[in-house]
Amino acid sequence: MLPQFAIAGHGSEPSAGRRGAEPGLPGAPRPQPPLPGRPRSSPMPDRRRRGAPGARSCLLWLFVLLKSAEPFQVAVREDNCIVVSLEASDVVSSSSVYVVKIAGESKNYFFQFDEFNSTLPAPVVFNAKYHGLYYIVTLLVVNSNMVSKSARSITVLTKPLPVSNVSIYDYKPSPETGVLFEIQYPEKYNVFTRVNISYWEGKDYRTMLYKDFFKGKTVFNHWLPGICYSNITFQLVSEATFNKSTLVEYSGVQHEPKQHRTVPYPPRNISVQIVPINRNNWEEHSGNFAEESFIGPQEIVRKEKSSRPSESPTATPAANSSAGWLDERSNSTEDGTSSQPPWWSSEAESSEGEEEFVRAGSRDYEATDANTGSGRPTAEPPPFLPVQMVLTWLPPKPPTAFDGFHINIEREENSTEFLTVSEDTHKFVAELKEPGKYKLSVTTFSSSGSCEVRGSQSAKTLSFYISPSGEWIEELTEKPQHVTVTVLSSTTALTSWTASHESSGNSTIVSVLSLTCQKQKESQRLEKHYCTEVNSSSSLIENLVPGAQYQVVVYLRKGPLVGPPSDPVTFSIVPTGIKDLTLYPLGPTAVVLSWNRPFLGVFRKYVVEMFYFNPSTMTSEWTTYYEIAATVSLTASVRIANLLPAWYYNFRVTMVTWGDPELSCCDSSTISFITAPVAPKITSVEYYNHLLYVTWTYGGDGPDLSHSRMLHWMVVAEGKKKIKKSVTRNVMTAVLSLPPGDIYNLSVTACTERGSNTSMPQLVKL
Repeated sequence: MLPQFAIAGHGSEPSAGRRGAEPGLPGAPRPQPPLPGRPRSSPMPDRRRRGAPGARSCLLWLFVLLKSAEPFQVAVREDNCIVVSLEASDVVSSSSVYVVKIAGESKNYFFQFDEFNSTLPAPVVFNAKYHGLYYIVTLLVVNSNMVSKSARSITVLTKPLPVSNVSIYDYKPSPETGVLFEIQYPEKYNVFTRVNISYWEGKDYRTMLYKDFFKGKTVFNHWLPGICYSNITFQLVSEATFNKSTLVEYSGVQHEPKQHRTVPYPPRNISVQIVPINRNNWEEHSGNFAEESFIGPQEIVRKEKSSRPSESPTATPAANSSAGWLDERSNSTEDGTSSQPPWWSSEAESSEGEEEFVRAGSRDYEATDANTGSGRPTAEPPPFLPVQMVLTWLPPKPPTAFDGFHINIEREENSTEFLTVSEDTHKFVAELKEPGKYKLSVTTFSSSGSCEVRGSQSAKTLSFYISPSGEWIEELTEKPQHVTVTVLSSTTALTSWTASHESSGNSTIVSVLSLTCQKQKESQRLEKHYCTEVNSSSSLIENLVPGAQYQVVVYLRKGPLVGPPSDPVTFSIVPTGIKDLTLYPLGPTAVVLSWNRPFLGVFRKYVVEMFYFNPSTMTSEWTTYYEIAATVSLTASVRIANLLPAWYYNFRVTMVTWGDPELSCCDSSTISFITAPVAPKITSVEYYNHLLYVTWTYGGDGPDLSHSRMLHWMVVAEGKKKIKKSVTRNVMTAVLSLPPGDIYNLSVTACTERGSNTSMPQLVKL
């Protein structure tokens, strides 16, 4: 009997109609190319020796046939092992060999059952490498008489490995309906097609298959706002279709179940109204704590004084007497006080009795008393009368699960009241007992279920101001439009904008920030005034620095309330440019440029340019020679080399700013110069028939002097007499008429408009 073994198979799966037939046998299909990613396995060599004894195993493999009988048993264990059991109905004879072929991975595996007689052999166990992959298990029966038999195949699907960790985040573009799922799982040898997501949506159980996972992440944007989603689990799902039947395997759940609550939508149409409270009605509703609510200490003393003459056992309580007194004050105010002229004296009011002294806090009396010199004590300003705040809103848009609303009231940015109302409440009324700046916000919260409580985003924050006199200043929602900045000079600019007719009376805040200052190192900052945001109520911007770039934002202001910012406007101040540009020649081919800069100015760099005729390109244009980074030094210089001798040059130094786009100044900072020529070299001197023939060269072999600023040559022979001769620049030969018998010092000078250069003198004896 053949020993148990595992070898590479034939590299192709059996066809649906003739599965298990081997290549080379009658009726066997042709070998097919291997699937992508599965290398072709070499076919088994033909080792048949017809009639030879001891060749039973080779003959058996050559006549492997498929057996169509009752199915053998195939099972997949939890440790991903495939167990193949031989059934009694599969046994043809004890002399047959039973082999299991397992296909699915990159190569096929063959396993042989042990020899058996009366009892069935032990199952074949195959340790599958891949989780979530389908395997085709085929039983092959090899008959000793070489009689063809058929076999049967069974497809099994291994279970994928489970998810190990799960993270759930808000989907930032839409936290009300979207979440970001991030799962972690073993990636090697783990195959799955989809992910099963199960959870409880409130009290309803949901499950769905999802396949759009990329690198373990996906966005799920189908949840309901404010709902508590609990017991969220993930299972990897493997699916395979074989012979028109579908196999599905789910991984287990090993990660900790998660829960997540989506953010509820905020309430809608939030609005606030401030209603003045009639003092008479307010005191009636205030009861015994009216004095503690709004009346200042000095007025309390006055009320005590006014009530002392009426003290008696039958006197009414203080609260009732106060309410009755206010009723009287209200009537008298309607009949007389409202028609008082502003000059009404304090004595006229005091003559009506001590009770009338309580009214000394009215505006008319206060103004009159301030202008009199009667010497009576000055009346205190009236106390702040509480106002009623009415806050209304509508519930969030459906479908939003919520359990109530949070109301946040902030006063002067240092005192906060946090209130909670039920989901059926859409109106909140409160009395504001102190003046100041208030901020209101209403948010929705959801708390039902086991998830954490979550509140909505603030849809709108309302701001208003209550003055000490009870005036209500609403929130400013308009922003200035068409903001423009006009540069008046190198240090000042004017800001202008447009606003609606309703906002024309509001004041403004002009905020200025230097953008240049942020781009420089602190040690090299040349402009420091607007390095931080500077706010001003004036539209005129001063103390600007030439070369800097600024950003301006305008706000409307009414009282202490500030409206939204305008669109930012950026403007730049043109730099003033350099001054005192000076050139120092260093010879025929080099110069030094030096210059100063203004003390007030900011810039990024100096750009040194030069203009000349380029003989190689036959063009004249400005080209950048060097760039120098800005420093705090007021003086800078640069050496320019490799110039052409006897050539015309124009040099320019500009200051370039940090702005975007860059600004530069100034093109007028230029200086022109003609370089000196090089010294000619005398090559030959001949004297013949009272004539001296002189030849020289200039700057190499045959230079082109057509574009040079060379004017002429000056040939000088100095002896007893000094003889000069001017020669045109295109000729490098001269003839001098000299009498014999003298010694001459001979030289040739190259001459330009602004300079010259003389050759080495040569002594000539005639």
